[in-house]
Amino acid sequence: MSISARNQLTGKIESIQEGAVNAIVTLKLAGGNNITSTISMEAVKDLGLVSGKEATAVIKATEVMIGIGDLKLSARNQFAGEIVKVTEGAVNANVALKTDGGNTITATISMTAVKELGLAPGVKAKAVIKATSVMMAV
Repeated sequence: MSISARNQLTGKIESIQEGAVNAIVTLKLAGGNNITSTISMEAVKDLGLVSGKEATAVIKATEVMIGIGDLKLSARNQFAGEIVKVTEGAVNANVALKTDGGNTITATISMTAVKELGLAPGVKAKAVIKATSVMMAV
């Protein structure tokens, strides 16, 4: 299956914290980064997710935020890195950040935010993704 989501990060499931309705699934990515997903227990069972199984975290670029500096947020997924590409449009831009772990994460953000944050190749930044915005695929 091919999908339009720009961010597809493959790794191995490190842990599954089960709740009554939802689970928190932690995926260990190449380069040492972890990404966390909050998905339903039904999805965990349907996908056959277990520790050690290979899976892919799927995130739409519109669900990725970009921040500068020391961020204290409730979002579980915060990836430090460097902006490698900014593709500007009339209203929005696609911003690619290479994480310190070597993964590339793309965000679609407003041109206003790009200008206010001074985003350009070489700028240190963080990609921020809420765990509820991370889908899992096998």
